Amino acid sequence: MRGKASYHIIWEFTVAEGHRADFEASYGPSGSWAQLFRKGEGYIETQLLADEERVNVYLTIDRWLSREHFERFKVAYDAEYRQLDEQLEGVAASERRIGAYCALT
Repeated sequence: MRGKASYHIIWEFTVAEGHRADFEASYGPSGSWAQLFRKGEGYIETQLLADEERVNVYLTIDRWLSREHFERFKVAYDAEYRQLDEQLEGVAASERRIGAYCALT
């Protein structure tokens, strides 16, 4: 039987024209979001993927040890999360949560 190895949250973003550098700096592995996530116990990493066929389209993958770790982070850092979200308003023209997935071992 396979067990859960980690929890992955995947988002797709279309970056607003002229904001690619800001987006990559804020949403990348050492960006503002990753810095906030590092405050939470159980955070593993953030990956930023650029679409090779669609200009200004990116995926982010935020990895946590478990869903429970992510849920505890959301409760503990809700105000900071919302503040950062407001601060970065307009950098992405659109965002869509693709889903949350558990890696199986």
